[in-house]
Amino acid sequence: MDPLLVAALCVCSVLTLLIVALAAVLFVRSALDGAESKDRARILGALAEVIRAVRGRR
Repeated sequence: MDPLLVAALCVCSVLTLLIVALAAVLFVRSALDGAESKDRARILGALAEVIRAVRGRR
């Protein structure tokens, strides 16, 4: 395989991973914005369940 193609695929996969991670962080921050501390555990549990469902592990 061409080394330039391999490098391009690596860069593309790293960028995709960074975009997905940033989206997850923004998703959590927007869900927790303005929430009381007693509700945060339940909110985070629900978000984890949604992320698992999107990834196909549920």
